[in-house]
Amino acid sequence: MPRGSQPLSRERVLDAAIRVADRGGAESISMRRVAQELGVEAMSLYHHVPNKEAILDGVVDAVFAAIDLPDPGRVDWRDAIRVRAHSARQVLSQHRWALGLMDSRRNPGPATLHHHDAVLGVLKAAGFTLADASHAVSVIDSYIGGYVLQEANLPAATPADVEDVASDILERLPADRYPHLRELITDHALRPGYDHTGEFTYGLDLILDALEARRGSGQGPR
Repeated sequence: MPRGSQPLSRERVLDAAIRVADRGGAESISMRRVAQELGVEAMSLYHHVPNKEAILDGVVDAVFAAIDLPDPGRVDWRDAIRVRAHSARQVLSQHRWALGLMDSRRNPGPATLHHHDAVLGVLKAAGFTLADASHAVSVIDSYIGGYVLQEANLPAATPADVEDVASDILERLPADRYPHLRELITDHALRPGYDHTGEFTYGLDLILDALEARRGSGQGPR
């Protein structure tokens, strides 16, 4: 019997695989390591998942299931997509390893398919052509994924961290050589209430406003 005396199931196998990936990345997922996480023999997993590829398909689907779907009932399509984008950023920040897997699976699960269909449905209902809806999804998801990766590598995670890092950099910036960088730090990054995580919303709104300007025009990419 696996740890916690709960019967083994596909859901428990996938939950364990996600915990393994959260600690060591997607490359750390293996039948052996997932079995160790559950406290069982690797052979017992085969009653619930046929192989490692099935586990990878399953964890990707679980990640998509955790992201809030856009609400088709919202009056402004941008609000619907904005909620979905913020949810995606939050979920992917917790499971950054999924970024390298989400577009690589050849057997997408039901949550993955439902997610993509719902996003396209909101955009189509808002007046986007099918081609423009596809372009919109591409640029929005590229922005979310890129931001999550960039954020993961920042030397500061909290406003207090930003103050410490910015102050250290400021000490090494002569005013006569780097006046604009000093201004950015002193008048922007170190101002009271500044939170670097707000940059995500700013960039997202730029993208949504640009897409709104093209909505229904049929212009497509230039």
